[in-house]
Amino acid sequence: MNKKIIRITTVPLALRYLLEGQMRFINENGFDVIMISAEGTGLEEVIAGEKCRHIIVPMTRKISPVQDLKCLFQLIQIFKKEKPDIVHTHTPKAGLLGMLAAKICGVKIRIHTIAGLKFVTATGKTRKILIAMEKLTTSAANYIWPNSYSLLQTVKNYKLAAPGKMKVIASGSSNGINLKRFAKQALTTETLFGVKKLLNYDPGLKYLLFVGRIVKDKGVEELLEVFASLYENDTALRLILVGSFEEALDPLNEQAKKILSSHPGLVQIPWSNEVEYFISLSLMLIHPSHREGFPNVLLQAGAMKCPVICSAIDGNIDIIDHKKTGLLFKKGDREDLKEKILFALENRESMLNAAETLYNKIHTSFNTNVVQQKILEEYQLLILESKSRNEPL
Repeated sequence: MNKKIIRITTVPLALRYLLEGQMRFINENGFDVIMISAEGTGLEEVIAGEKCRHIIVPMTRKISPVQDLKCLFQLIQIFKKEKPDIVHTHTPKAGLLGMLAAKICGVKIRIHTIAGLKFVTATGKTRKILIAMEKLTTSAANYIWPNSYSLLQTVKNYKLAAPGKMKVIASGSSNGINLKRFAKQALTTETLFGVKKLLNYDPGLKYLLFVGRIVKDKGVEELLEVFASLYENDTALRLILVGSFEEALDPLNEQAKKILSSHPGLVQIPWSNEVEYFISLSLMLIHPSHREGFPNVLLQAGAMKCPVICSAIDGNIDIIDHKKTGLLFKKGDREDLKEKILFALENRESMLNAAETLYNKIHTSFNTNVVQQKILEEYQLLILESKSRNEPL
């Protein structure tokens, strides 16, 4: 009988975009995989793509004590019925509830992947609550997998988990990058034509690209202000924003909203599953995020040989070496970001050389096939170790 793994994220988009293909791969290699998330956008695609059973638990990303307790109880009931050998969680709320429920139910192998720490950009009571939640999650888990080496060091610095619990799988990343999809030769003429039409694409213009949630934590406020300043001296510039707003969770300031609503150089695209086409049309990807674990979008750009500018934060610095594989700037520093964009615009050949070096790094270390195989091997090893110990919780 196959060993059973339950994989949990708060919302289905995390299963679809952050872990695409991984559950199917594990399921095809000797494990019975069950997915759990709330309902939401992308759920039908996840179930069809992963070909694994899915159970809905209505978790929310917000702190909501009554709903959280209901979801905790529901997870306990699911675990008692399914009797999983492994519970593996991603995202903060799924991690907290999933690890607590798994420990209560006596699941021997409880893994939580840390892919960023929300509290690093929070203040006051919210920060204290978020740190407490992280510590509660890591205390309930018996294996912690930060998805980058820089994030591992931050987790150690904040003493969020016992060092013996922690491990980075392979070279980092939760899923690697699908190099068959993110390749220029994989683009279709028909889809490329459609994306160009959507952008009103003009080869005489200079397209800069941002991909991600349109929120403060992703550095969108400073990016918009810097772009507006650059545009004053170069009206051939365009900034493509591919992503969705999260007004309730992390709203932009009024100045950023004003730029978004009226600036002639902006092109705002709702979240797209054809991000590789936008990357292919852009001079550079700009990723000014304030917190990360291991950002997939940098891998995507690198696989497409698109030059990268990003903030010097955890996760980003595991991928980008300054002036070797891209450019780094100080998080939140508008002048530094502006300086780096100007350098990239004025030194195109240098940026293309860095992109080529990044491409080679990604092909060597971050292929999805390599990362998924390492995760499978880790599951198999943990099962064997658990059998040999046969020790109580």
